[in-house]
Amino acid sequence: MSMDKLTNAQIAWRAAQDIDDGAYVNLGIGFPEMVAQYAPEGRTPVYHTENGVLGFGPAPAEGEEDWDLINAGKKPITLKPGAAFFHHADSFAMVRGGHLDVAILGAYQVAQNGDLANWRVGTKGVPAVGGAMDLVHGAGRVAVITDHVTKDGQPKLVEACTFPLTGVGCVTRVYTSLAVVDIEDGRFVLREKLAGLALEDLQAVTGARLHLDGPVADLIVPEAP
Repeated sequence: MSMDKLTNAQIAWRAAQDIDDGAYVNLGIGFPEMVAQYAPEGRTPVYHTENGVLGFGPAPAEGEEDWDLINAGKKPITLKPGAAFFHHADSFAMVRGGHLDVAILGAYQVAQNGDLANWRVGTKGVPAVGGAMDLVHGAGRVAVITDHVTKDGQPKLVEACTFPLTGVGCVTRVYTSLAVVDIEDGRFVLREKLAGLALEDLQAVTGARLHLDGPVADLIVPEAP
Protein backbone atom coordinates (compact mmCIF):
# COMPACT_ATOMS: atom_id res chain seq x y z
CA MET A 1 0.00 0.00 0.00
CA SER A 2 1.39 3.41 -0.96
CA MET A 3 1.01 6.30 1.44
CA ASP A 4 2.57 9.63 2.30
CA LYS A 5 5.03 9.53 5.16
CA LEU A 6 7.43 11.74 7.07
CA THR A 7 11.03 12.16 6.03
CA ASN A 8 13.84 11.20 8.40
CA ALA A 9 14.39 14.89 9.14
CA GLN A 10 10.72 15.32 10.09
CA ILE A 11 10.81 12.27 12.37
CA ALA A 12 13.97 13.60 14.04
CA TRP A 13 12.33 17.03 14.47
CA ARG A 14 9.30 15.50 16.18
CA ALA A 15 11.44 13.49 18.58
CA ALA A 16 13.48 16.57 19.46
CA GLN A 17 10.37 18.42 20.64
CA ASP A 18 10.07 16.06 23.62
CA ILE A 19 13.59 16.64 24.97
CA ASP A 20 13.60 18.93 28.01
CA ASP A 21 15.91 21.89 28.47
CA GLY A 22 19.13 20.76 30.15
CA ALA A 23 18.44 17.06 29.63
CA TYR A 24 21.44 14.75 29.29
CA VAL A 25 20.93 12.95 26.01
CA ASN A 26 22.63 10.15 24.07
CA LEU A 27 21.77 9.81 20.39
CA GLY A 28 22.36 6.54 18.56
CA ILE A 29 24.76 6.30 15.64
CA GLY A 30 23.34 7.26 12.25
CA PHE A 31 19.77 8.49 11.83
CA PRO A 32 19.24 9.37 15.53
CA GLU A 33 22.15 11.83 15.37
CA MET A 34 19.84 14.09 13.32
CA VAL A 35 17.77 14.83 16.44
CA ALA A 36 20.51 17.18 17.68
CA GLN A 37 19.79 19.55 14.77
CA TYR A 38 16.26 20.30 15.93
CA ALA A 39 16.37 21.30 19.61
CA PRO A 40 13.50 23.75 20.16
CA GLU A 41 14.42 27.40 20.63
CA GLY A 42 15.17 28.13 24.26
CA ARG A 43 16.16 24.57 25.12
CA THR A 44 19.76 23.40 25.43
CA PRO A 45 20.16 19.64 25.82
CA VAL A 46 23.57 18.34 26.87
CA TYR A 47 24.71 15.64 24.45
CA HIS A 48 26.77 12.65 25.57
CA THR A 49 28.75 10.24 23.42
CA GLU A 50 30.04 6.87 24.57
CA ASN A 51 33.60 7.53 23.49
CA GLY A 52 33.92 10.15 26.21
CA VAL A 53 32.56 13.63 25.46
CA LEU A 54 29.84 15.56 27.26
CA GLY A 55 28.51 18.82 25.88
CA PHE A 56 29.47 18.59 22.23
CA GLY A 57 28.01 20.85 19.59
CA PRO A 58 27.08 20.60 15.92
CA ALA A 59 29.28 19.27 13.14
CA PRO A 60 32.01 21.68 12.02
CA ALA A 61 32.01 23.33 8.63
CA GLU A 62 33.57 21.29 5.87
CA GLY A 63 37.33 21.72 5.97
CA GLU A 64 37.34 22.78 9.64
CA GLU A 65 37.19 19.29 11.14
CA ASP A 66 39.48 18.37 14.02
CA TRP A 67 39.68 14.58 13.81
CA ASP A 68 40.65 14.35 17.46
CA LEU A 69 37.06 15.49 18.13
CA ILE A 70 34.61 12.80 17.03
CA ASN A 71 31.47 11.15 18.33
CA ALA A 72 30.84 7.43 18.73
CA GLY A 73 29.94 7.22 15.05
CA LYS A 74 33.38 8.63 14.15
CA LYS A 75 31.82 11.84 12.83
CA PRO A 76 33.49 15.20 13.56
CA ILE A 77 31.97 17.36 16.29
CA THR A 78 32.49 20.78 17.86
CA LEU A 79 32.55 21.61 21.55
CA LYS A 80 30.25 23.88 23.53
CA PRO A 81 31.51 25.96 26.47
CA GLY A 82 31.98 23.68 29.46
CA ALA A 83 32.37 20.51 27.41
CA ALA A 84 34.27 17.69 29.08
CA PHE A 85 36.41 14.75 27.98
CA PHE A 86 36.74 11.55 30.00
CA HIS A 87 37.80 7.94 29.82
CA HIS A 88 35.64 5.44 27.96
CA ALA A 89 35.05 3.59 31.24
CA ASP A 90 33.84 6.78 32.92
CA SER A 91 31.50 7.38 30.00
CA PHE A 92 29.88 3.99 30.54
CA ALA A 93 29.77 4.59 34.29
CA MET A 94 27.58 7.60 33.48
CA VAL A 95 25.33 5.41 31.35
CA ARG A 96 25.12 2.49 33.77
CA GLY A 97 24.79 4.78 36.76
CA GLY A 98 21.55 6.30 35.49
CA HIS A 99 22.95 9.76 34.75
CA LEU A 100 21.43 10.10 31.28
CA ASP A 101 17.88 11.38 30.94
CA VAL A 102 17.18 10.20 27.40
CA ALA A 103 18.55 7.80 24.81
CA ILE A 104 17.17 7.97 21.28
CA LEU A 105 17.99 4.99 19.06
CA GLY A 106 17.10 3.46 15.72
CA ALA A 107 15.41 0.09 15.36
CA TYR A 108 14.91 -2.96 13.19
CA GLN A 109 11.98 -4.04 15.38
CA VAL A 110 10.14 -2.80 18.47
CA ALA A 111 7.79 -5.18 20.27
CA GLN A 112 4.58 -4.17 21.99
CA ASN A 113 6.15 -4.96 25.40
CA GLY A 114 9.03 -2.54 24.73
CA ASP A 115 11.66 -5.04 23.57
CA LEU A 116 14.13 -3.53 21.10
CA ALA A 117 16.11 -5.18 18.29
CA ASN A 118 18.45 -2.75 16.56
CA TRP A 119 21.81 -4.37 15.91
CA ARG A 120 21.47 -7.51 13.84
CA VAL A 121 19.15 -8.99 11.20
CA GLY A 122 19.96 -12.66 10.67
CA THR A 123 23.53 -12.72 9.41
CA LYS A 124 23.53 -8.98 8.64
CA GLY A 125 24.60 -6.39 11.17
CA VAL A 126 27.51 -5.25 13.28
CA PRO A 127 29.57 -7.95 15.05
CA ALA A 128 28.20 -7.20 18.53
CA VAL A 129 25.46 -5.22 20.23
CA GLY A 130 27.90 -2.63 21.63
CA GLY A 131 26.98 0.22 23.95
CA ALA A 132 23.29 0.17 23.02
CA MET A 133 22.70 -2.65 25.51
CA ASP A 134 23.91 -0.32 28.29
CA LEU A 135 22.03 2.71 27.02
CA VAL A 136 18.64 1.01 26.86
CA HIS A 137 18.75 0.11 30.55
CA GLY A 138 20.80 3.03 31.87
CA ALA A 139 18.93 6.00 30.41
CA GLY A 140 15.89 7.35 32.20
CA ARG A 141 13.82 7.24 29.02
CA VAL A 142 14.42 5.28 25.82
CA ALA A 143 12.77 6.38 22.58
CA VAL A 144 13.08 5.03 19.06
CA ILE A 145 12.95 6.84 15.73
CA THR A 146 12.31 4.73 12.66
CA ASP A 147 10.38 4.29 9.46
CA HIS A 148 7.09 2.56 10.24
CA VAL A 149 7.88 -0.34 7.91
CA THR A 150 10.94 -1.96 6.35
CA LYS A 151 12.05 -1.30 2.77
CA ASP A 152 9.94 -4.26 1.64
CA GLY A 153 6.89 -3.09 3.57
CA GLN A 154 7.08 -5.35 6.62
CA PRO A 155 6.04 -3.88 10.01
CA LYS A 156 8.74 -2.72 12.37
CA LEU A 157 6.27 -2.48 15.26
CA VAL A 158 5.52 -6.11 16.09
CA GLU A 159 3.97 -8.42 18.66
CA ALA A 160 7.35 -9.98 19.45
CA CYS A 161 10.82 -9.32 18.03
CA THR A 162 12.26 -12.03 15.79
CA PHE A 163 15.74 -10.48 15.58
CA PRO A 164 18.38 -10.61 18.36
CA LEU A 165 17.44 -8.25 21.18
CA THR A 166 19.27 -5.13 22.26
CA GLY A 167 17.18 -4.80 25.40
CA VAL A 168 14.08 -6.19 27.08
CA GLY A 169 11.08 -4.00 27.93
CA CYS A 170 13.11 -0.82 27.52
CA VAL A 171 11.37 1.36 24.91
CA THR A 172 8.65 3.75 26.06
CA ARG A 173 7.92 5.78 22.90
CA VAL A 174 8.35 5.25 19.15
CA TYR A 175 8.41 8.08 16.60
CA THR A 176 7.76 6.66 13.15
CA SER A 177 7.19 8.00 9.66
CA LEU A 178 3.43 7.62 10.23
CA ALA A 179 2.72 7.95 13.95
CA VAL A 180 3.82 8.50 17.53
CA VAL A 181 3.20 5.41 19.64
CA ASP A 182 3.69 4.92 23.37
CA ILE A 183 4.34 1.56 25.00
CA GLU A 184 2.28 1.13 28.14
CA ASP A 185 1.37 -2.07 30.02
CA GLY A 186 2.66 -4.26 27.19
CA ARG A 187 0.60 -2.47 24.52
CA PHE A 188 1.10 -0.04 21.67
CA VAL A 189 -0.93 3.08 22.50
CA LEU A 190 -1.45 5.44 19.56
CA ARG A 191 -0.89 9.11 20.46
CA GLU A 192 -0.48 10.83 17.08
CA LYS A 193 -0.87 9.90 13.43
CA LEU A 194 -0.69 11.67 10.11
CA ALA A 195 -3.93 13.57 9.60
CA GLY A 196 -4.70 12.02 6.22
CA LEU A 197 -4.03 8.46 7.35
CA ALA A 198 -7.01 6.32 8.32
CA LEU A 199 -6.64 4.31 11.49
CA GLU A 200 -7.38 1.06 9.66
CA ASP A 201 -4.62 1.79 7.12
CA LEU A 202 -2.15 2.47 9.92
CA GLN A 203 -3.18 -0.72 11.66
CA ALA A 204 -2.66 -2.66 8.41
CA VAL A 205 1.06 -1.77 8.43
CA THR A 206 1.52 -2.36 12.15
CA GLY A 207 2.36 -5.85 13.35
CA ALA A 208 0.46 -5.65 16.64
CA ARG A 209 -2.79 -4.08 17.77
CA LEU A 210 -2.82 -0.30 18.24
CA HIS A 211 -4.77 0.71 21.32
CA LEU A 212 -6.49 4.05 21.84
CA ASP A 213 -6.44 5.90 25.16
CA GLY A 214 -8.37 9.05 24.43
CA PRO A 215 -8.25 11.23 21.30
CA VAL A 216 -5.46 10.69 18.76
CA ALA A 217 -3.75 13.95 17.84
CA ASP A 218 -2.62 14.87 14.34
CA LEU A 219 1.10 14.33 13.77
CA ILE A 220 2.14 17.79 12.59
CA VAL A 221 5.71 18.66 11.59
CA PRO A 222 7.33 21.40 9.47
CA GLU A 223 7.61 20.71 5.76
CA ALA A 224 11.35 21.32 5.92
CA PRO A 225 12.62 21.33 9.51
